[in-house]
Amino acid sequence: MPLTAKTAAIAATALVVAGLGTAWFATQSGDPDMFAQCRRGVVGGSGTIGGPFTLVSETGETVTDADVITKPSLLYFGYTYCPDVCPLDNSRNAEAVSLLDERGYDVTPVFISVDTERDTPELLREFTDIMHPKMLGLTGSPEQVAAASKAYRTYFKVQTPGDPYTLIDHSTQTYLVFPQIGFVEFFNRDATPDDMANQVACFVDAWNGAQK
Repeated sequence: MPLTAKTAAIAATALVVAGLGTAWFATQSGDPDMFAQCRRGVVGGSGTIGGPFTLVSETGETVTDADVITKPSLLYFGYTYCPDVCPLDNSRNAEAVSLLDERGYDVTPVFISVDTERDTPELLREFTDIMHPKMLGLTGSPEQVAAASKAYRTYFKVQTPGDPYTLIDHSTQTYLVFPQIGFVEFFNRDATPDDMANQVACFVDAWNGAQK
């Protein structure tokens, strides 16, 4: 990735993170936070982050957020042609999910492609099958993907539209979401699988406790 593109991507990611933090303060109503003991920093909550989306699954079916987020889920926006960041981040997410599986926590890893030109459902299925048997790949039309990205305040930009070898600048946060609740936390690239698994387990325990 050229230096200028890297700089733009870093700046955009900083804006995304700042937006997430701002949303935390903007969406709280004063009600007790069931996840307070699980949070790190000021980020969390729902309201201005996340929301309804309609995409196409790796099996070719049109699905909504209600179809996809049926249990605690880790959402990541990227693309299969990504040469380094996406494979590493998704492998990390997959490892965290495997650690959670060993501890009895059922969490779904979700990969949403921002590459509407190249990432077909079939290609996404190959990618997710390599990463983790539970991982679900999603794609869609440019309008559908743009809407989902906007809902989660992510950033992406195709460097050279029309070039079959183009790279795509994109933000790299992973989003923890729950059914009915939506977004509750995000993880940066420096989070380890163990750290992610521990924090996600805390959120799931709090969520299960609130339903009793």
